[in-house]
Amino acid sequence: MKALQVVLGTRSERMAEPLPPRGFRVAAYVALFLVGAAVSLCGAFVQALWPPFGVLLALGATGGVFYGGLRLTGTKLGAGIPLAGWFAVLMVMMAPRPEGDFVLAAGLTSYLYLFAGAVAGVVCATLPTRTPLGSGAAGADRQRPVKGPYA
Repeated sequence: MKALQVVLGTRSERMAEPLPPRGFRVAAYVALFLVGAAVSLCGAFVQALWPPFGVLLALGATGGVFYGGLRLTGTKLGAGIPLAGWFAVLMVMMAPRPEGDFVLAAGLTSYLYLFAGAVAGVVCATLPTRTPLGSGAAGADRQRPVKGPYA
């Protein structure tokens, strides 16, 4: 556990990091969507290429993109955007082609890649971030005084 904290940092250290500027986050969201789509495309082929190790490699890259997006932007949306790109490409890959071919055929490694990749994306998107909102709206965590007759 200590080795993991050295690499990733403690929760309090991650929460103390400042958010990147809004323009950077927007550009990062666009780039993360494209990277998530590219990882999905590559993972669809790699997971079947080297049966036990290919799916592990594809899932490692998938989880790395989701967690990297979370840490890069400091928002939950940073993990959700690459998940959306990953999922959109997989939906196209699972559709049957006119020739009758599938990119993701029914098999253990394909199902494992789909299920474990989706779980990794949801887990990364629910990890604690520096902002309570997914978009990184500043100041949303501050307490506002109550105005009224009972205040």
